[in-house]
Amino acid sequence: MQDFMLDARLANDSVSVAIIGLCDLRLMKDRRWPWLLLVPRRAGVSEVFDLTPLDQALLTFETNTVAAALKSTTGAVKINVGALGNIVRQLHVHVVARFEGDPNWPGPVWGHGKPEVYSDEDLNTFAAKVREALSL
Repeated sequence: MQDFMLDARLANDSVSVAIIGLCDLRLMKDRRWPWLLLVPRRAGVSEVFDLTPLDQALLTFETNTVAAALKSTTGAVKINVGALGNIVRQLHVHVVARFEGDPNWPGPVWGHGKPEVYSDEDLNTFAAKVREALSL
């Protein structure tokens, strides 16, 4: 964990909400979708199978916990979870709340339109709600 460095693109596109164990839980800076990222704090990891079996279990547990918290916080119709990594190779898991009629519903969120930035107040408020739902 000492050599862990967050990919510059992830750092630019998101803000840390909390360290939840294995992962840095981050909020994407795009208010069109409530969109969280889990980034395992392990150096040189690009695939889930690169993690130790224990870290794989932790990642699954943290992903499910965050997905449930995001659904309860937002009332989303569907929670999308994915680890693509085609552009940013560092392992990270997307957890996105989706609603019928949201931008690009039912299509994917990646590469659709231009991001809409949160105000500082809205970003901080939403991050606090997520932390509360996670009991942090």
